[in-house]
Amino acid sequence: MTTTPILLLGGLGKTGRHVADRLRDHGVPVRLASRSSEQRFDWYDDNTWAAATGLDTAYLAPPYDPAGLERAGQFIKQAAAGGLRRVVLLSGRGVGGPGREFEVYYGQLALEQAVQDSGVDWTIVRPSWFMQNFSEDLLLHDQIVAGELRWSTGDGAEPWIDTEDVAEVMINALLDPRHTGQIYSLSGPRPLTLTEVVAELAAATGRPVRYTALEPEDHVAELIRLGASREEAEALRDLLAVIRLHRSEYVSDGVQQVLGRAPRDFTDWARRTARAGVWSA
Repeated sequence: MTTTPILLLGGLGKTGRHVADRLRDHGVPVRLASRSSEQRFDWYDDNTWAAATGLDTAYLAPPYDPAGLERAGQFIKQAAAGGLRRVVLLSGRGVGGPGREFEVYYGQLALEQAVQDSGVDWTIVRPSWFMQNFSEDLLLHDQIVAGELRWSTGDGAEPWIDTEDVAEVMINALLDPRHTGQIYSLSGPRPLTLTEVVAELAAATGRPVRYTALEPEDHVAELIRLGASREEAEALRDLLAVIRLHRSEYVSDGVQQVLGRAPRDFTDWARRTARAGVWSA
């Protein structure tokens, strides 16, 4: 077991928090680096990239906007030249699917290639969309509490995955060299449309929740009114396009490959989360 801290870039995010906790449970020291951590790290400020100095292994959860993805690729090259030897990258299951018309996906594919070309040992994990988006994303959480989920996925379906499953896969990838050079696609056990998602949430909470399908550009405009930048709003639009265009209605077996078991189901997650009072008004 390594005594050198593992660098977690994005270690305060939906997946990173679970990765950090599980590494500590294994007795592995971690170094959290983000804009708000004691060890400050900002993808858009290379003066903060010294946080990676002297470490062998890193978990990377990059930004999802095109500019941030490009910066993450630049960071990989610098960190590899500075001695980083192993990287586990959190990517996305839609990478390689929609094509270059969706800039954010092209940016993710370019980042994956940068990792593979960097000379370090690497593992790439491509999960589907997280169940925890509905509980931990402030906007979606508040919409569910208010009884109306507003997103631009149309009637497309997605096999939502529990971030606990993603974290367990990440731990294996970080600690077991047998996962070097592998790309794992992860998903939950069944695709659900947003109409089906809100039905699950309503059943779990005992409160009515409906889904309003927004047109993509209307969604962008609404996000901007709520404080997002245009680049962030358009990046989310492109990410959701894979669901909206019915390109994500399949199940991936990465959880079974790595963990030897089926992924957690949405119904069970929604019930546990509701019992914890997450959507209490």
